[in-house]
Amino acid sequence: MSGTRVLGIETSCDETAAAVVVDAHQVLSSVVSSQVELHARFGGVVPEIASRAHVELLTPVVARALVEAGISDDHVDAVGATVGPGLVGALLVGVSAAKALALVWGVPFVAVNHLEAHLYACFLEEPDLELPIVVMLVSGGHTLLILMEGHGRYRLLGSTIDDAAGEAFDKVARFLGLGYPGGPAIDRIALAGDADAVAFPRAILDDGYDFSFSGVKTAVVNYVRKHPDVSTPDVAASFQEAVVDVLVIKARRAAVAHGAKGLALAGGVAANSLLRTRVLDACLADGLHPFLPSREMCTDNAAMVAAAAWWRLQRDGPSPLDVGASPNLRLETL
Repeated sequence: MSGTRVLGIETSCDETAAAVVVDAHQVLSSVVSSQVELHARFGGVVPEIASRAHVELLTPVVARALVEAGISDDHVDAVGATVGPGLVGALLVGVSAAKALALVWGVPFVAVNHLEAHLYACFLEEPDLELPIVVMLVSGGHTLLILMEGHGRYRLLGSTIDDAAGEAFDKVARFLGLGYPGGPAIDRIALAGDADAVAFPRAILDDGYDFSFSGVKTAVVNYVRKHPDVSTPDVAASFQEAVVDVLVIKARRAAVAHGAKGLALAGGVAANSLLRTRVLDACLADGLHPFLPSREMCTDNAAMVAAAAWWRLQRDGPSPLDVGASPNLRLETL
């Protein structure tokens, strides 16, 4: 199926995206319409607003993706869409549109797991990435350590038992009055702070590969309330240091223990500058191949969805059209 052109559609949260990718690695177009401004005044994503925005934006986003790819709709060979995990209303918009397009064009529909799509963001930019690798998938909703042994073969090594790292970033940023989204805001202000100013806790650092970030979030709140004159950049830098420490130490340990050839980042928090630097340093020290995706491939996009759809199509064939949105979909269940 060489030369297969896949239209990917992504509407799992607050990004309306469409992309055309050939053979899982050649990106012809990638269009993302962000809803950040719609949700910023609420301090987080409002599901109903997200769903309505997807309804309004998806058709022009798909049309632009086709135009930028330089192809017409009769040159699309398959349509892939994120079916989960995510916000159920938002997911339904993309899934319904993808099925409709696949039916009209007479091409296969492919259901895509959003988490698996993040894994394939790596291969969009480095198709020859040697397996096995440990992927640290860090976003607002997920913090996962995954051993990718082969295409479609994964082992979940660890996950968060409470707040995801990105969720903790957002909550701390909101408490500090830094706005939304919190991750980039903390990343920026931390540059002016002292990461050693406050010794925030590193929860369950030596216990397996699971994560817990609720405690460090609470520690920030309690510290600032007790020390109202503390420097906000110092708090942000110290908090960021604590989170990144735990992420890198556990990922590094997992890569060595499982004989991985490399360590890759994925998800929105993978854009964090300190995390990227620390992962690169760790890989150089341990003789691992580092993969740091471009910031465009860290956040939700449809190019990674199209890439994952291509691999799924090779292995499993088209998805049945009765596949629905699955907001709590796990990596191993699709």
